Amino acid sequence: MLSKLAVFAALLALVAQVTRGAVHNVTVGGKGANVLKFNPASVNADPGDTVFFIFEQKNHTVTQSSLNSPCSPLENGFDSDFVPVADDVTDFQVAQFQVEDTNPVWVYCRQANHCQQGMVFAINPGDKLSTFQSNAVASNPSTSASTSTTVATSSATATAPAGSQSVVTVTATVTVGSTTQTTTYGSYPGSAAPTAVNSQEHTIMVGQNGTLSFSPSNITAQVGDTLTFRFAAKNHTVTQSSFANPCSPLAETSTNGQVGFDSGL
Repeated sequence: MLSKLAVFAALLALVAQVTRGAVHNVTVGGKGANVLKFNPASVNADPGDTVFFIFEQKNHTVTQSSLNSPCSPLENGFDSDFVPVADDVTDFQVAQFQVEDTNPVWVYCRQANHCQQGMVFAINPGDKLSTFQSNAVASNPSTSASTSTTVATSSATATAPAGSQSVVTVTATVTVGSTTQTTTYGSYPGSAAPTAVNSQEHTIMVGQNGTLSFSPSNITAQVGDTLTFRFAAKNHTVTQSSFANPCSPLAETSTNGQVGFDSGL
């Protein structure tokens, strides 16, 4: 079970006056190259010192973990929960951590795969900081090995057992590295179509002919398809939102830490 790390809005200069020891300010996220960083990556602190985690842009957490499992929450450790911050915000929220001893404290962001991309932090890491960072990156499955995927063959046949509805069956043979795998799947007429072997590209015009519209306004896409947004005249964005809050960025309304995409103006 994680303990809640209180997050509040505060003037750091004022808060620092009431702390017993030294104050260490750590920025969480930010713009540009800082979006997936704790800055600094570590601090050395004494008992009685205070660490202030300052949440800047995007949507991050400050979550305690361990040296050997940097991207998993530590049982009974602390967690700030997700703190979404819009790009135009300048008054940032802060989480406060009181240092009780000189033992190492390992921290990560549990948003999506931020940890696996190196978004980790440590208090009093000693000589283990590089090990902690390496363990975080190594926990990303995509870094374990590079593979190439080639669709070798595919076929579609219709089988019609006596007295039954016909079933459309698709068989795909896929070669991954040196391993060949064959998958067979299908569907009854009237149900969702089997996933296509080859992906498709869908083009959506943004503001075509000066209109305030996406054209087309909706599409049906399968896993692996590509959406290309082409921007016409005027100044528009392509920003992910939610069904319940269609006019707000997903990062500002998500309850489970989703960030969503945004093309920018």
